Amino acid sequence: MSDSLRIALLTYSTQPRGSVVHTLELARALKKLGHQPSVFALDKDGQGFGQALPFETYSVPAGPSDSGVDGLIRQRIEEFVSYFKQHSSSYDIFHAQDCIGANALAVLRQQGRIPHFARTVHHVEAFESPYLRDCQDRSIRLPDQCLCVSQFWREALWTDYGLRAERVFNGVDTDRFSAAPNGTEADLAVALGIAGGPIYLTVGGIEPRKNSIRLLQAFAQVLVQSPQAKLVIAGGATLFDYQPYRQTFLETAAELGIQPGQSLCLPGVIAEQDLPTLYRLADAFVFPSTKEGWGLVVLEAIATHLPVITSNQAPFTEFLTEDQALLVNPESVDAIATAMLQVTQPKVRQRLIANTRGVCDRFTWIRSAQHHITAYRSLLLTRDYSHA
Repeated sequence: MSDSLRIALLTYSTQPRGSVVHTLELARALKKLGHQPSVFALDKDGQGFGQALPFETYSVPAGPSDSGVDGLIRQRIEEFVSYFKQHSSSYDIFHAQDCIGANALAVLRQQGRIPHFARTVHHVEAFESPYLRDCQDRSIRLPDQCLCVSQFWREALWTDYGLRAERVFNGVDTDRFSAAPNGTEADLAVALGIAGGPIYLTVGGIEPRKNSIRLLQAFAQVLVQSPQAKLVIAGGATLFDYQPYRQTFLETAAELGIQPGQSLCLPGVIAEQDLPTLYRLADAFVFPSTKEGWGLVVLEAIATHLPVITSNQAPFTEFLTEDQALLVNPESVDAIATAMLQVTQPKVRQRLIANTRGVCDRFTWIRSAQHHITAYRSLLLTRDYSHA
């Protein structure tokens, strides 16, 4: 077995969302450790990742679809399969970061085009569509190896699927995400129209599991005591159509007298080079999500010395204590609002920032990559023994 592994990493988008960011940062770290990662990403805009990356990337053409979410997912799986049928390079490891890539790799394995594959289960969705539920179940049951970034989801896979998943870690790039200004802060604040404050930031877009409507309702309570406050909800690129939820969010904002472009800022997807700057513009990070694989953005906020409000549940409680974050009941608007008012108090803010100084040291991408390599070698050894 070669010391240097050739690793094909599959992700569903070129836009920076949780598992996409995980894929790119994992690839960087694998490259630093002397391995040869290649990232394959579905690319519906034909723009690639829009940044220089120190490893091979392949943009998999992803065409438009007008056949609903089920049809879109079928098409995306087929697009991955078709691409790999024409891609001649060989790899030691094929690793999917989501159910689309995993289903595509399952087809390719069934056709004898690849020997085995791994999949990271970041979290499990409660889909209403029977097709999507079946697609997700196949993507969990069929891989030769499952990985999880949190203990919570590792235990869930054992309870719900009878699968023993290896735990790997997420990380944060503290060179990129830091409290040190880079001189672009004032320009970005002007561009986004977020002068004043306090500025509350969340990253991930408007969708049900991000708990966006309750966050908005909590912010309305904050405005009563702090009329100059701003709520910034950044991000939003996703495969799934959350337009009905987004419409309800906007209707709720109108009912509460909260106007986008004034106290509410909805900038959409933030450019990679601007994201660390946006964290530095904020006074607090608010992330009352009801379901996450890990919460990469929480680590990014901590790395930029922001006090954090997040949900009092796993996986957040796996790496944060009550001394390090304001942990709230995500179903309680009042609890979120109370925490938002508390977090900007100087003593509370200073305490939370001081107590999180060591958190990022525990979660590095190099450490994550080392765990991945151990898991990959275990998969290769298991396969070698099974064919002996």
